[in-house]
Amino acid sequence: MCNYILSACSPADISAEHFERIGVKYLSFNYQLGGKDYKDDLGKTISYKDFYQAMRDGADTKTSLISVDTYAEYFRSVLSEGKDVIHVSLSSGLSGSYNSARLAAEDVRAEFPDRKLYVVDSLAASSGFGLLVDAMADLKNNGMSIDELYSWANENKLKVHHWFFSTDLSFYVKGGRISRAAGWFGTILKICPLLNMDLNGKLVPREKIRGKSNVIKAIFNKMVENADNGKEYNGKCFISHSDCYDDAKAVADLVEEAFPRLNGKVLINNIGSTIGAHTGPGTVALFFFGKERIN
Repeated sequence: MCNYILSACSPADISAEHFERIGVKYLSFNYQLGGKDYKDDLGKTISYKDFYQAMRDGADTKTSLISVDTYAEYFRSVLSEGKDVIHVSLSSGLSGSYNSARLAAEDVRAEFPDRKLYVVDSLAASSGFGLLVDAMADLKNNGMSIDELYSWANENKLKVHHWFFSTDLSFYVKGGRISRAAGWFGTILKICPLLNMDLNGKLVPREKIRGKSNVIKAIFNKMVENADNGKEYNGKCFISHSDCYDDAKAVADLVEEAFPRLNGKVLINNIGSTIGAHTGPGTVALFFFGKERIN
């Protein structure tokens, strides 16, 4: 058994049971809902359905990253047990968490010169982050060393594709990501923006598609175009959603029918409180391994 710890953080948007099953530790981000402070504990304290209903009812949301001190304390706790650590962070293009973990690691390494401590910028989010961590866990559990895994993660993280669409633009308006006028016209015309993660780990709008059925087909076609070996893709596929399971299931059904060599069923996850605080309800995201992201 490899004598090191693989860890991540809650915006990987896989379940607590999934983290436990693959042997990955995680740290919880913090958020506010309606002015109250909570841990992003993967839906334990507040269910995802209740979280998104509160947003629909007008509750304000705010997120905060894990502090440098918290990361340092966590790293010390593991290293002091005689184990090395590889920690995977939320994309630096969306959050300062990678920088916090990196600064903490710089401080702690001096205290444990005989131990290894790596921090990986996933350039990923939600269950795309989770898909990368899941793949890393498989490699670790099959005997890959910490040095090999660190190299593998940095060589392959841009092969994780993230495609998102939203059927509710009100929270994009509220968060200032689109103007009120654009949100109004988009709602009237039933525009569903299709976005993806670029090579810098930032979410970028790619297309404006009219109608839910059309955007479901469009996001599926992005997997056909970009997955490793096209429809012969034999890796895993994750989907996450913010309280719109039926839309996520519609995408999953298309994927499972078109990709007969898929590694298991499509795994449908919830978009957690950290990411969902910014997207609001009505967002679906599709994740798979494919061609390296170049823009």
